[in-house]
Amino acid sequence: MSGGREATVDLRREERLCAVTREVKDPDELIRFVAGPDGTMVPDLRRRLPGRGVWVTGTAAAVRQAVKRRAFGRSLKRDVVTSPALADEVAALMRRDALQALALANKAGAVVTGFGKVEEAAEKGTVVALLHASEAAPDGRRKLAQALRRGFQETAAAVAVVDVFAEGDLDLALGRAHVIHAALIAGPGSDGFMARWRKLARYVADDEPRAGPSDGTMDELGTGPRGPVMDGREGAGFERNE
Repeated sequence: MSGGREATVDLRREERLCAVTREVKDPDELIRFVAGPDGTMVPDLRRRLPGRGVWVTGTAAAVRQAVKRRAFGRSLKRDVVTSPALADEVAALMRRDALQALALANKAGAVVTGFGKVEEAAEKGTVVALLHASEAAPDGRRKLAQALRRGFQETAAAVAVVDVFAEGDLDLALGRAHVIHAALIAGPGSDGFMARWRKLARYVADDEPRAGPSDGTMDELGTGPRGPVMDGREGAGFERNE
């Protein structure tokens, strides 16, 4: 690094080494884990918890390998406790984080619900994502896909289709009953959800951890693991690391 840039570098943006693949990557492609007060490994999705971190490529396959290979203890050079279901627990946290972001997007007026309104928004070409409850019928999905093609023409395939959440998940996030289809409207209110959904999409993708950056793009996501909800909150028992 040259010039006077050292004074303004954000250390949280420095590249990190994956404990599984041994590849150096951007922090946004990784998940940070720390040992809790009792030695239990805890995911630190927001990278704020105190202590030495262990970084793992942000896929469920990589986290499973980290557990299997005992990579956490080796990296920290100490005995740690690792849940056999850690990969599913991380997925549950990421799902919850994405749903919270969806709720915020809804409060910002960036979410449209009701089949007719969703279809209209798709035809206008103003949506960045279609959301289908995992129980949604194929016919409804097909009709909204057609509406997307009418609105976006040849770029319709670039619109994200999110169907990883159940109807009950969408009901709670959006504060209404029986949400089967929804649309996310382009704008600042949608950015937070899309960023978290892309991380979740990468995490549950059915591929082995590998070197190289991910561009974060994905046209469609099938239903991923709905692992157990972790106790209380992410990083329970820690003091906040400001």
